[in-house]
Amino acid sequence: MHTATHAAALDADRPTAGWKSRSAMLRAGIIGGLTGGIIIWIYEALVWVGAQHLMPLAGIPRNATGLVFGKDVQEALGPLAYLLGTGIHFFFTLVWGILFAAVWPHLRRRGHEATLAALVYAVIAWIVMHVAIMIASDNHPNYYDPAIIIGGFMSHFFFTVPLALIVKKRLEQQD
Repeated sequence: MHTATHAAALDADRPTAGWKSRSAMLRAGIIGGLTGGIIIWIYEALVWVGAQHLMPLAGIPRNATGLVFGKDVQEALGPLAYLLGTGIHFFFTLVWGILFAAVWPHLRRRGHEATLAALVYAVIAWIVMHVAIMIASDNHPNYYDPAIIIGGFMSHFFFTVPLALIVKKRLEQQD
């Protein structure tokens, strides 16, 4: 085996903040992030589309494109906006999933419960994502509207709670 390849393979399995291996942490974060990403879309379909009639069902996958690049770009891309929006959505669910997996052992050692950690993480994720959206584009919902704030936090709870429970379970399986 080539020396650099061998070093990379060893580094991938080096313990990371309570995980027996970095690859186990990455897998937990990826699985949790993808699961949370799917569940948040189910929530949005049921609540934002079904109950509140805020958008059509087909609007969910392309929503991220409009939030990041603006409605004009979203419209100009046509069907590509669905693909780009899906990619943006799942890219960020993976990033947030891996980040939670990296910090979970630290929280666990301090006696924090996974669901409570997930609720706080949801608020942090919503704030960070929406500040980033405000910086990236001037085409965003009114983030001063209490209905937007509450709806945003609720949707992110549906993302972070499954994420946290999956990460917690996968760490327990390591023990």
